[in-house]
Amino acid sequence: MNKRRWFVAGGVALALNSAWIGPTLSGTILGTKHDFTGLNARVGVTAMSGVAFSDYGSPCVYCHIPPDKKGADSAETGGNPGWNRFLPNPDSYALYDSRSIENKVRTPSPISLLCLSCHDGTMALDMTVFKPNGWNSTQDAALHVRLNGGNDLMSCGKCHNGSVAHSIEIKHLGTDLRNDHPISMQYAGLNQKDVDFWKPDGPYGFDNGVKLYDGKVECATCHNVHNPDINLLLRATSDRLCETCHIK
Repeated sequence: MNKRRWFVAGGVALALNSAWIGPTLSGTILGTKHDFTGLNARVGVTAMSGVAFSDYGSPCVYCHIPPDKKGADSAETGGNPGWNRFLPNPDSYALYDSRSIENKVRTPSPISLLCLSCHDGTMALDMTVFKPNGWNSTQDAALHVRLNGGNDLMSCGKCHNGSVAHSIEIKHLGTDLRNDHPISMQYAGLNQKDVDFWKPDGPYGFDNGVKLYDGKVECATCHNVHNPDINLLLRATSDRLCETCHIK
């Protein structure tokens, strides 16, 4: 079957052939690890769509509401408002805490819950609120695997354990985030209230691409899932990333 893959560039939805095989396009999600419909095509192998996950014919709909569902409200059915993922239980997370943090946060914001809905390993990668029009349910995946390090059939870790295939340990965060960078707190450098942090270049963050969301630090503050050009999908090179915010 010759499916069409939708890719949004500059606000315009472009139809791409699902058989696209080629190098990663610079600055896009196509051909990256977040492009499930072309996963691993860059190294000449095909991902297990229809077995491990359902291939919806678009790399975008695993997070974004499909264009043919424009105006649909994902929140009505337990989805993350404005997104095509279900909301994880925000109270299930243990977030980073220390004596030096004045703005303590107990639950992640929805924009970080969007990332966690895959990376905490509790929901399947293809567990979306809406399926694109024309999706044939007979092609539904057999396993619906989770980004989880567990040694069970429904988890990526069954194979990706560092022995059978590369380890997914760094990608599987779980719900205990106490050893990860704090998220969803107000950025301490706003209005130069904290001398240890730089003031942002504008309301949306810094000129080098490091972003703030409603003045808060989120997963996507440092990581850009659409741009694979820097390792770990960072918004700046690792030697410059921390000092974008931290003065010392």
